[in-house]
Amino acid sequence: MFTGMDEVDWASMGHAYGPADDVPGLLRSLASADPAERETALDGMYTAVHHQGDVYDSTLACIPFLLELVASPEVQDRGAIVELLTSIGGIDLDDDELDPEDEEFEDAANYAMAAAAVAAGADVFVGLLGDPDAGVRLAAPCALAMLHGDPARVLALLRTRLEGERDTEVRLALVEAVGRIALRHEPLRAESVSWLTTLLAPDRPPGLRLSALTQLARCAPGLLPDDVASTATALLRATDEAAAGAGPGARSGPGARSGAEARSGPGAGSGAEARSGAEARSGAEARSGPGAGSGPGAGSGAEAGSGAEARSGAEARSGAEARSGAEAGSGPGAGSGPGAGSGAEAGSGPGAGSGAEAGSGAEAGSGAEAAGDDRRPGAPWADDLLRTLHSALGDRVDDRIALLTGQLTSADPDQRTDAVWMCHGLIRAWRGPYDEVVRLVGTQLGDPDPLLHGAAVSLLESLFGLALPAADALAERVRSAGGERPADRRALVALARLGDARAVPALARALEQPDLPRDAAFAVPYLGDRAAPLVPVLRRRLGEVGLDEQLYDRAVPLLTGLAGVRAAEALPEVLRVLRVLRGAPARGGEWVTEAALRALTTFGAAALPAAPELRALLGGASSHPSSSVVAAAARALWAATGDVAEVVPVLRELLTADGPDERRAAAAALGAVGRAAADAAPALRGLLASPERWLRMDAAVALWRVTGEARESLPVLRTAWEENRYGRVEIAECLAEMGPSAGPAAPLLRAELARPRRHNVLDGGSGSHDIEQDERLLTLCRAALRPHA
Repeated sequence: MFTGMDEVDWASMGHAYGPADDVPGLLRSLASADPAERETALDGMYTAVHHQGDVYDSTLACIPFLLELVASPEVQDRGAIVELLTSIGGIDLDDDELDPEDEEFEDAANYAMAAAAVAAGADVFVGLLGDPDAGVRLAAPCALAMLHGDPARVLALLRTRLEGERDTEVRLALVEAVGRIALRHEPLRAESVSWLTTLLAPDRPPGLRLSALTQLARCAPGLLPDDVASTATALLRATDEAAAGAGPGARSGPGARSGAEARSGPGAGSGAEARSGAEARSGAEARSGPGAGSGPGAGSGAEAGSGAEARSGAEARSGAEARSGAEAGSGPGAGSGPGAGSGAEAGSGPGAGSGAEAGSGAEAGSGAEAAGDDRRPGAPWADDLLRTLHSALGDRVDDRIALLTGQLTSADPDQRTDAVWMCHGLIRAWRGPYDEVVRLVGTQLGDPDPLLHGAAVSLLESLFGLALPAADALAERVRSAGGERPADRRALVALARLGDARAVPALARALEQPDLPRDAAFAVPYLGDRAAPLVPVLRRRLGEVGLDEQLYDRAVPLLTGLAGVRAAEALPEVLRVLRVLRGAPARGGEWVTEAALRALTTFGAAALPAAPELRALLGGASSHPSSSVVAAAARALWAATGDVAEVVPVLRELLTADGPDERRAAAAALGAVGRAAADAAPALRGLLASPERWLRMDAAVALWRVTGEARESLPVLRTAWEENRYGRVEIAECLAEMGPSAGPAAPLLRAELARPRRHNVLDGGSGSHDIEQDERLLTLCRAALRPHA
């Protein structure tokens, strides 16, 4: 074994962490008799040699030796090596031709060479279909379906092998592999689908029937029975009953998996199929075989959230760019929720979108949280199949709701836990009638299983107004719980986001805690006037905030809460914050200043004593404030004094600044001033042709608000609607203000209301306020259409 390995110049090659001279040691350790050494070596292969799905020159050099390991019966855990090879060689490149000058060209070339190298040795996988090691047999079907150059031969082998295979999970892997062939090879689809249909026969085991139903949903949804949800639910319960009847030893026989063999369940989705967040491996963190993530049900993008939920790259906006939850998701200040600003007001700042305010992998229903394999006394693969079925059903929301209803009424708490996590993926991506599902999720709050009720509160917290059918259950949980556990506080936040007054006493206790719970303070604005009893504690806590590294984390949530209640009596405390910040640099100082200015704006004329501070900021006399601070100060001064002469000239000057963010902040502020800023209309018209799409949209909204004329703004807004879906909430708000003048935009509004998919779904991730923002969009669309009904 390993003939010629020492002749390879490994030191001249590289991997994710530098020179690849450690790779021979990793390869030898994969053949070790010590399970711990094998596991460490496999982690090393994923973290360095195949880091997050990448292929390096050292990865290519490993392929012959990995194939040699797979072909050696004396090597243990070969199933894990098969999975590794499947991931290395199975990456599908885009059809678009890459320019050799493109920086991605070298990566694409490596992927192509890896695919060719593994495919050249793929005959080794044929002999593994009958291997004595069930873990090897589990991995082989996917490898053959993905990598072998003769799919017709593979299809015949898989079908034949099914009849002789006795291990349930391996049989499901065989069926899943046939589904892959149907998806990847159009000439073989009809034959594959016909065979899958035969597996639905009543005399077949329920698990096999459920697997076949799932694969048909993926490759031939038109052949699904009308009652697919009830059929799947019945089959799922039959598999659970069969597993329970097999007794505690059901998972310890020849087909049992442990360690590397059990990472993904039958037919786990391969990295080759979808190179997205969930499959980007990092050692033991995300390695569940090819397609690490959540087994065959690993939906990608918005349907299978993991760490990828945190928005990154060009999709993340900060400062004036921060938009709706889809763009900035950082507390109620993001987007257009209660007490929220827009544009510059949505601010992200340090720590934005963290903690309870930003969805994490666990919240999104990742496989690691949802699987529950160690607790269920059998059929752990059923959950993977259901994830696949949910993803394959796509926009058949009614069927998916019916399927979830069956899962949520199961006697098995693990199955109900899985259903709750699946609700995350469904509701955040698709619109639908979720009242009954949400009510059933609410009933899980009283279950003693911490994983179940933890999943339930996580979901309900993310639903905002959609959580209403669970309001009584949330209130009972808040009333009976001590409030010290994270799940208890999340239930409290969910109840507050419904505007339910029953949250107020518990919020008051939470706000008294020495370590201020940011999520609780950010939830205050959703209560509106009902939060009035909380003003004293908010004021006191704000008055205690010091100028230190925790200023942003402590002050901004409190200022947001006070702004949401329009608590003008808190003027002294808000002014203190502005004065403390004057000339004193602090972490997040500008964001704190903007939060204080937003609070003053909500106080209106009651903030008149703050006018000298506002004028100082407006005139640039305070540490050269940013454009967003100047614009926010102008809005607050206008709200306090109504003096156009002080405000509009400054904002008009800001409209001529070099950066688009400065001009956007000025446009939004002029729009807030409204008709009194009509003199700024010519300058705003000049921005309607800006190359910056966000600036064009903001200028059009502001022009409508300062002139009351829709003729010039409406064409720009209609174009912006089509080219920038993340701006639709603000556009719809403007169209609702226009009333009958927005008539030409009515077809866009009706089309939006008819669309089943949420407007802000982003492949590979989501924001914590995405559902709230989309539901707000639907409300605004209906309001804008009323004059045209």
